Amino acid sequence: MTKAIDRATAHFKEIMSSDLKGPITVPEWDLDVYWHPTSTLTEESVVIELQQQGKSTEAIVVTLINKAKDKDGNKLFELTDKTRLMRSADPAVILKIIGAMKVTPDEDEVLGN
Repeated sequence: MTKAIDRATAHFKEIMSSDLKGPITVPEWDLDVYWHPTSTLTEESVVIELQQQGKSTEAIVVTLINKAKDKDGNKLFELTDKTRLMRSADPAVILKIIGAMKVTPDEDEVLGN
């Protein structure tokens, strides 16, 4: 009999091996950004902790670092890039990328049609 943990981890592995979403074309950076719609709980816990500490801007940047990938699924940024992104990158561009990554439910889906 298959254990529940095996089913849970197999499901997550399937999601993470699925096609990347995107691209989000970022002309300001001459870059296309791809992403997976989900993250590990370890990655999410860091973002949640930052938000709870009132560090929303830092949480947004960490989200970008965690999610942004190239077309082959390689990370575009490392955690060591956080300070430079926060101090030296256009916040409007970062917000545009993060905003484009959010999946908004279709209105008909919300209404049950």
